[in-house]
Amino acid sequence: MNPIIWLHGDCLSPQGPAFQAHPEAQAIWVWDDALIDEWQLSLKRMVFIYECLLELPVVIRRGDVAAEVIAFAKESGANQIVTAESPSPRFEDICREIRREFPVEVLPPEPFVRYDGYIDLKRFSRYWRVAEKYVF
Repeated sequence: MNPIIWLHGDCLSPQGPAFQAHPEAQAIWVWDDALIDEWQLSLKRMVFIYECLLELPVVIRRGDVAAEVIAFAKESGANQIVTAESPSPRFEDICREIRREFPVEVLPPEPFVRYDGYIDLKRFSRYWRVAEKYVF
């Protein structure tokens, strides 16, 4: 097996399940242009993400996520994509696109918060108002 790891905004940790399962695998992050536009991501949030990425062994690209992940897998001679689950509505669509060319293994992350209700994921402050009650 020769997988690559696809990192996304819901699992930016070197202790994430994909890195734990495949510590030798190359990893990719793709700045999702469509998501940045749709969610109107702030420069502050993008800088935070970028600073997290600088601490990881990851190739950083920009564009269409599925196309970039597929291209990186081909360039790396990979035969599988490994990633962590995500609640993002776009996640399943991206996985579906990637699965046209490669198998995708989706691993469950260790939950930071155990909560079954709705949390607005567009703004960290809205997420944290709910999450902090369950963390401490």
